Amino acid sequence: MQDFITIKEAAEKWDITARRIQVLCSEGRIEGAVKFGRDWAIPVDAIKPEDKRVKSGGI
Repeated sequence: MQDFITIKEAAEKWDITARRIQVLCSEGRIEGAVKFGRDWAIPVDAIKPEDKRVKSGGI
């Protein structure tokens, strides 16, 4: 059996917001994440995905 962590625990571990973790899970970017009702279970050994958001700004 595989061990899982919560979104809150993953957010603290990866230093990003819980909402960002939810988005990554719903996009299928966290391998092994499983949805239980409205919550996500993230494998303990999951790797933080790269940030693929486009960053643009002024000069």
